[in-house]
Amino acid sequence: MENNQPILTDIELTGHDRIEVMGAREHNLKNIDVTIPRNKLVVVTGISGSGKSSLAFDTIYAEGQRRYMESFSAYARGFLGDMERPDVDKIEGLSPVISIEQKTTSRNPRSTVGTVTEIYDFLRLLYARAGDAYSYATGRPMIKQSQDQIIDQILSQFENQKSILLAPVVKGRKGHYRELFVQIAKLGYTKVRVDGEVQEITPKMQLDRYKIHDIEIVIDRLIPSAEDRFRLSQSVGTTLKQGKGVMMLLDAKNQVHYFSQNLMDPESGISYDDPAPNSFSFNSPYGWCPTCQGLGVIEEITEESILPDKTLSLSKGAIAPIGEYRDLWIFKQLEVLLKPYKVNLNTPIEKYPPEAIDIMLNGTDEPVPVPSKKYEGTEWNTKYEGIIPFLRRQQENGTEKIQEWLKDFMHINTCPDCKGARLKKEALWFKIGDKNIAELAEADISELSRWINDGLEDRITERQRLIGREVLKEIRKRVGFLLDVGLDYLTLNRPLKTLSGGEAQRIRLATQIGTQLTGVLYIMDEPSIGLHQRDNVRLIDSLKKLRDLGNTVLVVEHDKDMMLESDYILDIGPGAGRHGGQVVGHGTPAEFLENGSLTSDFLSGRRAIEIPKKRRAGNGNAIVLKGATGHNLKNVTLKLPLGKMVSVTGVSGSGKSSLIHETLFPILNRHFYNSKREPLPFKNIEGLEHIDKVIEVDQSPIGRTPRSNPATYTNLFSEIRTLFAELPEAKIRGYKPGRFSFNVKGGRCEDCEGAGMKKIEMEFLPDVYVDCDTCKGKRFNRETLEVRYKGKSVADVLDMTVEQALEFFESIPKIHRKVQTLNDVGLGYITLGQHATTLSGGEAQRVKLAEELSKKDTGKTLYILDEPTTGLHFQDIKHLLHVLDKLADKGNTVLIIEHNLDVIKVSDHVIDLGPEGGNGGGRIIGEGTPEQVAKVKESFTGKFLKMELS
Repeated sequence: MENNQPILTDIELTGHDRIEVMGAREHNLKNIDVTIPRNKLVVVTGISGSGKSSLAFDTIYAEGQRRYMESFSAYARGFLGDMERPDVDKIEGLSPVISIEQKTTSRNPRSTVGTVTEIYDFLRLLYARAGDAYSYATGRPMIKQSQDQIIDQILSQFENQKSILLAPVVKGRKGHYRELFVQIAKLGYTKVRVDGEVQEITPKMQLDRYKIHDIEIVIDRLIPSAEDRFRLSQSVGTTLKQGKGVMMLLDAKNQVHYFSQNLMDPESGISYDDPAPNSFSFNSPYGWCPTCQGLGVIEEITEESILPDKTLSLSKGAIAPIGEYRDLWIFKQLEVLLKPYKVNLNTPIEKYPPEAIDIMLNGTDEPVPVPSKKYEGTEWNTKYEGIIPFLRRQQENGTEKIQEWLKDFMHINTCPDCKGARLKKEALWFKIGDKNIAELAEADISELSRWINDGLEDRITERQRLIGREVLKEIRKRVGFLLDVGLDYLTLNRPLKTLSGGEAQRIRLATQIGTQLTGVLYIMDEPSIGLHQRDNVRLIDSLKKLRDLGNTVLVVEHDKDMMLESDYILDIGPGAGRHGGQVVGHGTPAEFLENGSLTSDFLSGRRAIEIPKKRRAGNGNAIVLKGATGHNLKNVTLKLPLGKMVSVTGVSGSGKSSLIHETLFPILNRHFYNSKREPLPFKNIEGLEHIDKVIEVDQSPIGRTPRSNPATYTNLFSEIRTLFAELPEAKIRGYKPGRFSFNVKGGRCEDCEGAGMKKIEMEFLPDVYVDCDTCKGKRFNRETLEVRYKGKSVADVLDMTVEQALEFFESIPKIHRKVQTLNDVGLGYITLGQHATTLSGGEAQRVKLAEELSKKDTGKTLYILDEPTTGLHFQDIKHLLHVLDKLADKGNTVLIIEHNLDVIKVSDHVIDLGPEGGNGGGRIIGEGTPEQVAKVKESFTGKFLKMELS
């Protein structure tokens, strides 16, 4: 083929220039026909619950997956099970589909940004093959010698001198080693050097098992000479074999010299195994720190958690795990133990001498004579284990319930041995360009990029350049993709479970760009979540790159910039739930702006979220948090005015979550609710007396199984069950409220135990839930369903949308008020019994918000919300702001971590962190009204706010 021959495009190869979906009826879709242009960036938008995800994921992606599965053999499909066909007449022009969703975040603490992007795997390979080894004892370079080099060195240094060749077999370990001496004698050796002293091996020879020992076999006594090189060679070979590549030479002055075929420090004799990639893996026993097993942190039982209040005495419950005095054996032992220290069970702990506290917590080997009640005049001599050793034993061997209970007394601390680096000390002494692998894993991506791109080749040796050429190319490529999607502030050792849905999604996006596939249909779910407006540009450029490779990119999105930069917009609506499911607008951005749908009205400016004419003055009080230094925070002092709506802003990674979620909230939680969660370091906090409770409304799921749903989470279901139990039919049958619970035996379907679904375990794939064959997803047995209120059974009520329930329960104030709050936060379209596993992060957050709103507030509550606009359309944001305004108008404080300019511009007070993410952030660079922050030159938020306010 000649080079100038034109390359055929995906459209020319397949004959399709569009994807056609005909008769889509999945969930609330109303038999719609949709045409999506191929090889374009297409945004699917619309009000929350209108059917965007039903079209993109449940119809197009599900059909793509099903067709892919059908290409497998019948044998393979037998393991996977048949996928259900989505409710659609036909789809034409469908490419292979890859879905990049937000729910892909691993909860495994071993999964990090480095492992999932494979950058860390390439770094491991680089360090194993090209790293320079240094001794952790002396800091000197390690050397490696062949057998011939060792012989030459012995001849040059010790020729004609009396020498003893030793093979080390035990180094710094406890034990009696009786069997080892028998083994050595069987090999024909008669002498060993034990702890520096040469001894004859005698029958039944053994050492003190509790002391640490060094043992070497005496292989040969000789005078090295060039004439008798053969004997020296034989002896050195045998010594290296018995010492597993390491040998020692004892000279005439009784000084030891070390030689090794492995890496070795000639001064101290420390030897390292030859490095392999798994020597640098914190997920492998070959590389992980043995203390924390590669987690970087350890759970410790501390004195503070066991003795939280030292003003109490033992009888009043000073020891938290065992509580107040009861007729227990441990109290009898403690009574005897404490006598010599002249304190007793009624003495406050603060008056105990330190030795008494130590014995009480850590135990003693001395027998404790406890007087016997049964046999007067006699004593039980028992061993006192100590509180901490007892709890540790329970932690290792106790039941799940006990281990859960023990979490209250555990503190997570940085591993004292590896200092959080996760690796054993040998691995940390391999360096490239003066950096070890842990230092690179702790640097943020932008720092890593600078290290690898700014003259690395000049700082390494020619050998390292040759070995590392291909590996460095791969690392540079992957680091570049992460920078492209705005993740420059993340570090490689950041656990995946601490990432937001949007961050996890953008990591997967970076990986997909790296695969360089063409002709693929990518479907994404709000990739802009958690991204500052500044970084949005980079994300949009990445999506365009994916498109320009010859792919179709379908994005479910509410972001204004994304819509205006796309090639085609598809608007689903007009309302949510049963009021949605129709195409209300489509076309290029220019065409779309003219079509008059709700979305186009907000995009064109015909509708807007209004800036309030007057900002709240607040109540004059403030919470002042001083000296916050956790993660990247640089000695921050936060002044939080109360009685206002306050937005905390800043580019991704600037320190917002570190300051609010990991410092302020744990402090308040500990103050009000005695929470055990430790805040990040800070100096002090003032003003807590001005609020009476704190409520955090985050995006974590309201439950991880189909048993959790909005009705159970908001306690609405308790009221519904009580209502059904009060009905005449229920009273005749003797049904109590528990009869109408799907979590209690009696009224539920026993086949699925009230789940309505059965879990099918898929071996190496995620578990799949299918409807129960017996109750057809109703959850209850037939007798329970025969009790009806206004013609509806309890299962029918759970199937109602919030909107329908609002009408249905109009005459019952208790239920109506709770349903009304769900409606107020824009969840009118979800059903009361919708499984928690099907709710998005934003929906789960709004269910929590509704639950808090249904409670009576005091006007002195602090609400903390994390990006509540996730998954919300402009109109829904308007609804949400109305709800938050109500809270703030009553005198409460609403603190919102947010990137959405519509929320920031209506806030009374803005606290902006930055200016950059990662190490370039961690400072408050602007605070005040939105107008004041808009004037801060250093602030990226200010620049975008200025445009919004004008």
